[in-house]
Formats: sequence, C-alpha cells, structure tokens
Amino acid sequence: MRSLLALLLWLVTTALLAVTVPALWTQHHIVSVDGYSDLAAGAARNPALQQPMAAELTAQITAATGTSGTQATLIGAAANAYTSSAVFPGQFAAANRVAHRWLFTNDAQGQWVVDLSPMLADSSIRQTLDGFGVQVPTSLQVPVTEDASGGLRPGQLRPVALWGPWASVGVAVLTVVFALLALTASRRRGRMFAALGVSALLVGAAGWAGIEIGGRYVDDALNRTTDNVHAIADVMVTHAVGSMHMWLNLTLTVGGGMVIIGVIVSLLSGLGGSRQDDVPATRKR
Repeated sequence: MRSLLALLLWLVTTALLAVTVPALWTQHHIVSVDGYSDLAAGAARNPALQQPMAAELTAQITAATGTSGTQATLIGAAANAYTSSAVFPGQFAAANRVAHRWLFTNDAQGQWVVDLSPMLADSSIRQTLDGFGVQVPTSLQVPVTEDASGGLRPGQLRPVALWGPWASVGVAVLTVVFALLALTASRRRGRMFAALGVSALLVGAAGWAGIEIGGRYVDDALNRTTDNVHAIADVMVTHAVGSMHMWLNLTLTVGGGMVIIGVIVSLLSGLGGSRQDDVPATRKR
C-alpha cells in the first residue's frame, strides 16, 4: 500500500513539474513586462533583427515625409547605423513595452501598433534627419498585424497578467510539496530521489518535443504580421525559443544529477544494510 501511494505521488509530481517549468518561463519572460522587455532587448542585439528594423524605420520615415532617391538612401544608412548602435536594444525594449501593454492591460485601445517615434528622437538618428531637413512626425505608429487586430483585442490577456504570477508560484509550491510527500512515503528514498530525477528528464525531453510541435502554430501566427514586422517577430520568437531551450536543458541537467545522486544513495544504503545483516552471523560463530 505504501509503495502504491509513493507511485501515485510520483506521478502527480511529474505532472505538476510538467506544468511548472513552462508556467514559470512564461511568467518570467512573457507575462512580466520587465521580463518581456529584457527578452526584446536581447533579441535586438541580433543583426538579423537590426536589419529589418532599419528597413521598417526607413520605409516609415520616407512614407511620412515623402522623401525619395538619394535622400531616402541616406536615411536608410542612418537607420542602419542607429539599429547597430548600443542604444537601440534599450529603445527597442521600450517600444515593446507598449505592445505588451496593448495585450496585457485593459487601458489599451484601437489596433495593435508600435510607436516608433521614441526611437527617432534619439540623437544618433535625429541629427542625421535634421541635416537632411527631414521633419519626422511626433507619432509614427506601425501596425503589428495586417488586419485590424489579427484576432486579438486590447487587454485580452489581462487575466493572464493578473493571475499568472499567483498560478506559476502556486504550481511550483505544489510540485515541491508533492515531491517531499513522495520522498516521505517511499521506503527507499534514494530510489525515489532518482525517480524524481527521471521526472525532470521526462519533462525536459517532453518540452523539447513540445517546442518542435508548437512551431507550426507559431508560424501561422507570424504569417498574420506585416513584412518587416514578420522578420522582426521571427527573430524574437527564435530568441525566445533559445531561452526556453536553456530552461529545459537546466531541467535535464538537474534531473540527471538527481538520478546520479539517488543511485549513489541507494547503493550506499544497500551496502549499509548488507553489513548490518552480516553482524549477527559473525557473533553466532
């Protein structure tokens, strides 16, 4: 009966861990505005994102000001220099805070857009534009999706932002509690510790498989975005997937370490039990 209880607790712990890892990652990197901004800043350091961002800035400036020819080419060069500079990741992150607020708060209105005007206020590109006599509008909003909202509504994910922190912490606490209960219920705690390591290995491997399967749905969502925004979003998704892989690799590493420790403890416990069994036989002689 005790072994059955330990098995049941192990299964529940494994299921909870499978929820905890993605829940914590999502809360830290997507739901949290600071975490999402950091993710965006990290992606903005990639030249693969800087180039389409420069192209989008150039297209928006030339369309708003009516410039063309050599002047447009010079504006493109200035935009490329700006997106390659050290200040761009921070300002790109700030722009993504606005996009994040559109989804995760209820005070957002209208179409899902990103305002690029704060980027154009930077001195590195402002001086160039002023030298060309280009007057950039005070507001330069770029739609993220091709249609009105891409099936999304302002503030649609506000409940996630409201309850996400509590849910992620709650499921993490439950995972720890059930893991301790499984260790307590097991007669051989070394083996159970190793079994919990196997749980982490299973969750890590399942996470890798889940990312591969979910990639097609992400591609469908990206297809709703506009040309340069599509390229920018693709780099951000790739950066996010890399972060997810790091978390899963850490889960696999911790799980492998737990298995090794659990096996060693089981072997030592077995050796200790064998020695105790030999003591009475020696005394009888």
